Amino acid sequence: MDRFHPAREVVLGALATRAFPAGVVEVGTADRVAWREAFGRLTYAPAARPARDDTVFDLASLTKVIATTTLVMRLLERRLLDLDDPIRRWLPDWRGPDREMATVSDLLAHASGLPAWLPLYRNLQGRDAFARAISAVPLEYAPRTRSVYSDLGFVLLGFVLERAAGRSLDEQFERFLVDAGLASDSPLLRVAFSPPEAWRDETAPTEADPWRNRLLVGEVHDENAAALGGVAGHAGLFGTAAAVGAFARLVMQARRERPEAVTRLAQAQTVVRFTTRTTVPASSRALGWDTMLPTSSCGTRLSASAFGHTGFTGTSLWIDPVRDLYVVFLTNRVHPSRDNDAIQQVRPALHDAIAGFFSP
Repeated sequence: MDRFHPAREVVLGALATRAFPAGVVEVGTADRVAWREAFGRLTYAPAARPARDDTVFDLASLTKVIATTTLVMRLLERRLLDLDDPIRRWLPDWRGPDREMATVSDLLAHASGLPAWLPLYRNLQGRDAFARAISAVPLEYAPRTRSVYSDLGFVLLGFVLERAAGRSLDEQFERFLVDAGLASDSPLLRVAFSPPEAWRDETAPTEADPWRNRLLVGEVHDENAAALGGVAGHAGLFGTAAAVGAFARLVMQARRERPEAVTRLAQAQTVVRFTTRTTVPASSRALGWDTMLPTSSCGTRLSASAFGHTGFTGTSLWIDPVRDLYVVFLTNRVHPSRDNDAIQQVRPALHDAIAGFFSP
């Protein structure tokens, strides 16, 4: 029997119940792609384009690990940034006795004290306005005492990266792709902020957005990211499953090297540090990444050392270094409305159907 038949049946069942109109799965090891398959159509319209291997998705919060966390590692190794830097070093509006000692590391670990989210887009536009507003938001808890997943923290982290490097996030990410050997002219390996019009026909639509009064295609779904011009630390990246898979292999290859080895991603020990759970009380978070719990979106069968992330639009990436396994699952589950949360049951079932065929 085809070992991916059970996983395929999970996705086909999800399509039948309209958990999402389109999806692409890629499964692989550190060295190769084992399975990639596209499912469904880009919308529920009968004549909609079929999903393909090169379908582009709004990656949403996968931006946090593929772009932002990666760029932090690069600046650390260039000594332009330090994990122990106080946030106020880079953002002067971040001040007050309750937040003086909050650090760059706390932003990565979602342990800065900031709340999860605020609809800043309703009244604000642009980086300076967002930086001032978030820096003045009352903290919900003392930094490092617990962890609350925070888009606001990663918005600030994006601003820190831009100030530390003196270049925009999208410019830094484009440079990373070139340096890491991930830049490609192939439609199969597309990944970028602010995707060009030429990608539109192969991009899965997200929501019929009531704020913007239009169907979003190739335009970032996240409203706060939209108010920041589509380039932000928490969201904004678009890409294919193959491009996300190529990034996953880079992470896996780095982790298996000797600690001091310099890889195309970063020094091996840096990658291990960023993908290892922090000591923040009752938190599953690593630096940027999340880690395996029995209640995780990756199901119950991955090893305790697995790490990954999800995205609001219906995307996810999980990596299990013990099983030598990664799973990319991209969908547009917010089409036509974000109210559909059926993917919460689909993700664990898919990962459980795959994991058993990759022995630790």
